[in-house]
Amino acid sequence: MNENARMFGVALLILTMIVAVILGLVAGPTNPLTWLLVVILVLLPFIHRKLTEKRYFKWKNEYSVGIESIDLQHKKLINLINQLQTAVDYSTGETFEREALDELVEYTVTHFRYEENLMEEHAYPDFEAHRKQHDNMVKKVTEVVDNYKENKDNAMKEATAYLKDWLINHINGTDKQYSDFLIGKGVK
Repeated sequence: MNENARMFGVALLILTMIVAVILGLVAGPTNPLTWLLVVILVLLPFIHRKLTEKRYFKWKNEYSVGIESIDLQHKKLINLINQLQTAVDYSTGETFEREALDELVEYTVTHFRYEENLMEEHAYPDFEAHRKQHDNMVKKVTEVVDNYKENKDNAMKEATAYLKDWLINHINGTDKQYSDFLIGKGVK
């Protein structure tokens, strides 16, 4: 469903509930249905928040690779992905969406360089395979950025979904593999 249509539906539901409560109070404030509508109206923002927060990415300790500098960078990547998710969810406009996407791509490249420098400096045996994964991810995100010019809504949704999935799988997969090696070399 189009994000604008979804937000319009939520606003329409809230407006309908407000009108129903007002009519209920005018008709008779002792009616239990009126008070049930009041309770539902009060709970709507909390219900909406619970439903939408599932789309946001939360750091879990199980994502830690045991190297503080990399964990901090992964947390920042999660925050940037969430910023992009906000841009998608709330139709913040092309400027904000583009800035969020550009900042995420730029920081991802910086993070990859940092990881690759550590692996190269300590002669990580699977360095080339890991770098290839990074290159493939950057290529995919570049495709998404190019698609953004043609279909903004779908490109942003595709980007957030891909990045969330890729980052979790990458952290829990290949990043955990190099972390033991680098920790063994004294990297903290």
